[in-house]
Amino acid sequence: MRVRISGLGNDLCRISRFRRFVEADRQALLKRIFTAEELAYAQSKTDPAPHLAVRFAAKEALLKALGLGLRCGIRWREVAVVRNDLGRPALVLQGRALELFQAGGHRQIHLSCSHDGDYALATVVLEGPGA
Repeated sequence: MRVRISGLGNDLCRISRFRRFVEADRQALLKRIFTAEELAYAQSKTDPAPHLAVRFAAKEALLKALGLGLRCGIRWREVAVVRNDLGRPALVLQGRALELFQAGGHRQIHLSCSHDGDYALATVVLEGPGA
């Protein structure tokens, strides 16, 4: 079976930026960007900042892979990072983000993300129909 890559995006962000948001208790900002589940997961950790930063990087990477940025009515919380039982991350889309993903002919999302030191990195590969 042949697979066609229909989109690619990556993002790198500073963890310290999200540490400042947490320390300043910028809850309104965090609630605008992250789903309740994403916030609960990050806040269950001793240091939530790396977990927030890597989720933000994943959302940005998806927007880049779609070639849209935050245009076309996508909202941050329409893109959520989830983890399976083994810890593998995945993106779940809803609303306008899902509509644009489907309209672009994409079939599957592959996500890789990591954080170390003061950086969080995410890469998204979108898979389209086979050639």
